Amino acid sequence: MLVTTTAVLDGIPVARYLGVVTGETIMGVNIFKDWAAGWRNMVGGRAEGYEEEIRKAKDIAMQEMLQRAQELGANAVIGVAFDYQSIGSDGSNMMMVGVSGTAVQV
Repeated sequence: MLVTTTAVLDGIPVARYLGVVTGETIMGVNIFKDWAAGWRNMVGGRAEGYEEEIRKAKDIAMQEMLQRAQELGANAVIGVAFDYQSIGSDGSNMMMVGVSGTAVQV
């Protein structure tokens, strides 16, 4: 399936717009990764544990979106956008990744 952040596919006309498709995931970060990220925040450097969890969450959200597009009969998704949020004001350190786009047939 073709996937792009642009609103058009260069040289490929859209035959049919099928609608907006989304994928979302909310993941918790375990206490060890949270501790390591806190340490990195004090001394500097990359929080690789968080980066890994964000990549996993992004991949899950993307697969959900593509599955929904496929169910609509799409063979492409255009205008794809990602949204990353930290949720939980009680220190629970949950992260949400959402992805959306327009399912189309080309």
